[in-house]
Amino acid sequence: MALDATSIPEWTLKGELILNCNCTVFCPCVVSLGKHPPTEGYCQAWVGIRIDEGSYGETDLSGLNIGLMMDIPGNMGRGNWKAAAYIDDRASDEAYDGLVAIFSGAARGTTGLFGIMVSEFIGAERAPVSFETEGVARRLTVGKKIQGEIVPVTGNGGKEIVVSNTDYWMGPDITVATATKGRVRAHGRVWDFDGRSAEICQIDWRGPK
Repeated sequence: MALDATSIPEWTLKGELILNCNCTVFCPCVVSLGKHPPTEGYCQAWVGIRIDEGSYGETDLSGLNIGLMMDIPGNMGRGNWKAAAYIDDRASDEAYDGLVAIFSGAARGTTGLFGIMVSEFIGAERAPVSFETEGVARRLTVGKKIQGEIVPVTGNGGKEIVVSNTDYWMGPDITVATATKGRVRAHGRVWDFDGRSAEICQIDWRGPK
């Protein structure tokens, strides 16, 4: 999905992102910025995004949810990713198009790296995407395709462990988490990541610059 640079509207997304991958301990990509290999040598992940406030040009994106599936053959920083997007079925046609532009990397800005790193954008489709928070648990449900729940890992004094002040593309502060459920059944993938690495991040993304 190519967009002329002069035709890309300003866009913003604020909200929360959750991620669960196949790493057996906390994902080394956060600190190494994708230079260190994943613990299993490759990365498979599902991602959920809750948009609290957002817009694509004049189109409001607030209140919508997104699911992503990502399949990366080695070090994150070396590219060759495969990705698929699930767009909240409540989205208007204009919002759907804007979100596809954002999550394919075509709208540049924060997610512009997708346009560089993703060698195969498997596609986008409308789906019932639910992002729920109950206590400290976060849940993402995309029909029967993605069913996940993650919880923060606590440290001294029962406080959540946070890796702060990073240059990670998602955001500077990443809460260390673990999956109590991580099930993907989509695009030929059959993944179960219960007990594996997870992340929580407050996002403040924008584009096209």
